[in-house]
Amino acid sequence: MDRIDLLKVFLRVAETGSFTRAADRLALPRATISTAVQQLEAKLGSRLLHRTTRRVGLTPDGEVLLERARTLVADMEDIEQQFLPSRSQVSGRLKIDVPSRIARRLIAPALPDFFERYPAIELELGSSDRAVDLVLEGVDCALRVGPLASSSLVARPLGHFTLINCASPAYLARHGTPRTPADLPEHIAVNYASPTSGRAAPWEWQRDGETATLRMRSQVSANNAETYIACALAGLGLIQIPAYDVREHLAAGELAEVLPEARAQPLPVHLVYPHRRNLSRRMQAFAGWLETLLAASLDTPAAPRPAGPRTPRR
Repeated sequence: MDRIDLLKVFLRVAETGSFTRAADRLALPRATISTAVQQLEAKLGSRLLHRTTRRVGLTPDGEVLLERARTLVADMEDIEQQFLPSRSQVSGRLKIDVPSRIARRLIAPALPDFFERYPAIELELGSSDRAVDLVLEGVDCALRVGPLASSSLVARPLGHFTLINCASPAYLARHGTPRTPADLPEHIAVNYASPTSGRAAPWEWQRDGETATLRMRSQVSANNAETYIACALAGLGLIQIPAYDVREHLAAGELAEVLPEARAQPLPVHLVYPHRRNLSRRMQAFAGWLETLLAASLDTPAAPRPAGPRTPRR
């Protein structure tokens, strides 16, 4: 194997935490994987992996190499693609992380279209409601909903989700309908707790161009969007939720909007990357496809950008 191939093997072992799983991913014998790692360690003069009977972990030198190796392999694959007979072919592996409900409702159902356009891209789709560490977890990009914390990540704005206030008819029948924010202390909310910090977000609304907040009484909190909505459907309290998330429930009469004149600030939506280097062709392809896909659900989409490279439709 040449040095790039050795780095590819190292990346697979590091990502899977297993020589056996790396061998399965690369369709190579396990002995070949083990030998390749030993050769790379010999060339670099450093031990890169801790090996135990149950798990393979990175040494400090392995951690340093991991990010550099990802960049080198990605750059080499891009260079190779520039000179392939079919220059339009976009290939390679992408690791993406998106909020769980967006993954289930929007992205997963549309993936057949993505793979029809880009059949040579391998996608690892993570879905959670926590802010993953892109560098530490080897994620190529993540979709973030809400204000961004200050960081070194590169952010590509996609637009905004409108937040609405709503509750189930059963809740409103028991507790009445709030007419103004002054009525909120008499009501109960389903709290949304941050999956990262565990802190419950206060109720918010815009007043004279500024954000007003209130700590609502609550009997239940949730750290997952699906559970948050399910609690509202069960009549457990008021919620603040992106409108796209509950359109079907509103249309079916399972939820009703309240306080339409006292909405929270719209939530910004960004695609974030771990560095400022030029994006790979496969990353450009995915970003362009995702931006087009989300535009129909964003209440204020960002200005359109040119789509990434794509393979011709068959």
